[in-house]
Amino acid sequence: MKKILLLSDTHSYIDDRILHYVEQADEVWHAGDIGDLSVTDAIENIKPLRAVYGNIDNDKARVSFPLHQRFHCEKVSVWITHIGGYPPKYNSNTRKEIQNNPPDLFICGHSHILKVIPDKTNGVLHMNPGAAGKHGFHKVRTMLRFTIDQDKIENLEVIELGKK
Repeated sequence: MKKILLLSDTHSYIDDRILHYVEQADEVWHAGDIGDLSVTDAIENIKPLRAVYGNIDNDKARVSFPLHQRFHCEKVSVWITHIGGYPPKYNSNTRKEIQNNPPDLFICGHSHILKVIPDKTNGVLHMNPGAAGKHGFHKVRTMLRFTIDQDKIENLEVIELGKK
């Protein structure tokens, strides 16, 4: 069983509150718009990190992290990208891949809107953790945490980090 902390859209912001939850996780996944790499450095100093770059990320982030990450965690296939849309409104870059080779768990950021949506047509669970940073239109900073046990995604929790 793995305890996952999922965050996105930090936009160069990291604080002790985020790091408190990092310490409780087995792995941390970041769905892009990292900003300054001091954010990912702080996380990687504590726990293993999987991340993708987002549309605001500079060349340093783009060299350090890919646009897409596809991998297995336990027996769950995972795809993380920054801009992907959501069921049934996937963007043109992800729609065909989801239809032809669907992951069990599809994660993106970008919108700053926390969403967890089952896509029953494609057999995919979509997650967007909202925004953990202070930049953007969102009012409350959020993250998600959950466990993956074999082929089950369980114990999903919304973490509210307070107003930005």
